[in-house]
Amino acid sequence: MPQTPHIEQHFTGTAAVRDIVIGMSDGLTVPFALAAGLSGSVASARIIVTAGLAEVAAGSIAMGLGGYLAARSDAEHYASELKREELEIVEKPDAERAEVAAVFAVYGLSESESAPVVAALAKRPAAWRDFMMRFELGLEEPDPKRALVSALTIAGAYIAGGMIPLTPYMISGSAQQALTISVSVTLIALAIFGYVKGRFTGANPVRSSAQTTLIGGLAAGAAFLIARAIS
Repeated sequence: MPQTPHIEQHFTGTAAVRDIVIGMSDGLTVPFALAAGLSGSVASARIIVTAGLAEVAAGSIAMGLGGYLAARSDAEHYASELKREELEIVEKPDAERAEVAAVFAVYGLSESESAPVVAALAKRPAAWRDFMMRFELGLEEPDPKRALVSALTIAGAYIAGGMIPLTPYMISGSAQQALTISVSVTLIALAIFGYVKGRFTGANPVRSSAQTTLIGGLAAGAAFLIARAIS
């Protein structure tokens, strides 16, 4: 009797998805709050557009640079730990064997049960090193292009998100009229983004949508009220 192959489906949040979420969430929220805040004290939509575009430019650069530095830091940390493990395998083989046995002990294997695997790894220095990096330190080898790709992805997502609340101000000459449209459009975008983010990250999509919309709405509302109170 033919058997249906067992296929397990697990979501694995890729680095690109994480970068898009980081850039888009801030891109939607910060320029939205800025535009709403300025609308409480400035009547000219042109001024709001100018300030908003300046913020989007500065924010995308800052966020992209942050992503680049974070990815570079991960790569440098991995290289440093890799070199240390290679050195310890040569200089402290007995201690490293004990560490391998300790890793297997966490999974319930006795010393006698893990001994053949430990001995086999000891004959393969590269595999031994990679095993220690993965299971002792929990480190995966980063993509060498990760830093640049991360920076561009975060910056691009930030710009895409930031243009959504600013577009109504570019079209309308009235800041108050543009504010109404911007609020409606951005809240819808936040809800959609939150829902999609929930689907991709494995969270409850409806809850993610509600949380994202609430946070963005509160930020914009607070900025508007503060600007109105000051002016």
